[in-house]
Amino acid sequence: MADIYEHQAPEKLQGKYQAMVVYCILGIGSLVSWNSMLSIADYYYQVFPDYHPSRVLTLVYQPFALGTIVILAYHESKISTRKRNLIGYILYTISTFSLIVLDSATKGRGGIGPYIGLCAVVASFGLADATVQGGMIGDLSLMCPELVQSFMGGLAVAGALTSALRLITKAAFEKTNNGLRKGAMMFLAISTFIDLLCVMLYTYVLPKLPIVKYYRRKAASEGSKTVSADLAAAGIQNQSGLTDDDSKNQRLSKKELLIQNIDYAVNLFLIYVCTLSIFPGFLYENTGHHGLGAWYALVLVAMYNFWDLVGRYTPLVKWLKIENRKLITSAVLSRYLLIPAFYFTAKYGDQGWMIMLVSALGLTNGHLTVCIMTIAPKGYKGPEQNALGNLLVIFLLGGIFAGVALDWLWLIGKKNAF
Repeated sequence: MADIYEHQAPEKLQGKYQAMVVYCILGIGSLVSWNSMLSIADYYYQVFPDYHPSRVLTLVYQPFALGTIVILAYHESKISTRKRNLIGYILYTISTFSLIVLDSATKGRGGIGPYIGLCAVVASFGLADATVQGGMIGDLSLMCPELVQSFMGGLAVAGALTSALRLITKAAFEKTNNGLRKGAMMFLAISTFIDLLCVMLYTYVLPKLPIVKYYRRKAASEGSKTVSADLAAAGIQNQSGLTDDDSKNQRLSKKELLIQNIDYAVNLFLIYVCTLSIFPGFLYENTGHHGLGAWYALVLVAMYNFWDLVGRYTPLVKWLKIENRKLITSAVLSRYLLIPAFYFTAKYGDQGWMIMLVSALGLTNGHLTVCIMTIAPKGYKGPEQNALGNLLVIFLLGGIFAGVALDWLWLIGKKNAF
């Protein structure tokens, strides 16, 4: 039955660029809320100066994201991808809007009560993140690498977009009364709109694109049950006939998939341990004071996000894409040289060297992530690709969680750290 789909090249290519744009927007929507939180951290440092917002909020976010993705990945073959992703984007929309409501209700005042409320909303971001990222990457693993790359690029666009907007709003509102708060609320309003747009795109546009229908029908022919609701939304019914052949339904177990791809999984984990042990906590609290003043941390975050975006598109250049598994491992391990480099630059260097290091951190983070995510699913059947995508997201979020925890070590020996 799968052979039928191998000879449908015209349908396979139709709507490819539209799909790339839609997946890029969906990538933006899956991280824009969280990146907005990071970008307006200077506002939360003003409201909650004693609570280490950038570190604490990230530490609250990650356990919920990691715990949720582990549960969802375990049951991935039984969960409708459509319902999962829509629940995630709707939760993002409601949670982001809740931040505006919370700030309006408290009138921008600090204190332990509003901070607990803020942490509760951030925890819901973690639930939404695991729901969307695992579902989207699992679904995209069924498709061509260009669509995977578009979604991963969208994740970085979210960071670059929020950083650019933060610099603009800071310049626009810096000298106005309550300027930081006005800029922060504008951010959250834009994020809410983008997440609502993602709900609409995923519900009404994505399922009907020919290239998406092609890959989902192909996955169904290989035994995937997670795509049934998406196919039904596209007007394709009675897919059960495609999976009557038991030989088509046989698939590798999650354990077998993990063993075959353990190097990719561990490398993803190590990439994000390194990145999140530096970004964003170190950049906000450990880089000292320089000529840029209050703009310094914002510029560093913006540079990281910009080069992370660039890095997610460099694998499109064939000779830059790393496909050798040993080379990927070597590149991942070599990034750990950045940690002592950041330490000594913060202590002895100037802002130019710090900007260069942040750029290198972002560039390598984006490039290596996309290389792994686009190479790993090759050669597997639809259900296996979906399972592998979810497994890789577990290690990615696990690396983020470990990196966030290790980020607190930078506070050792720092006066008035706690």
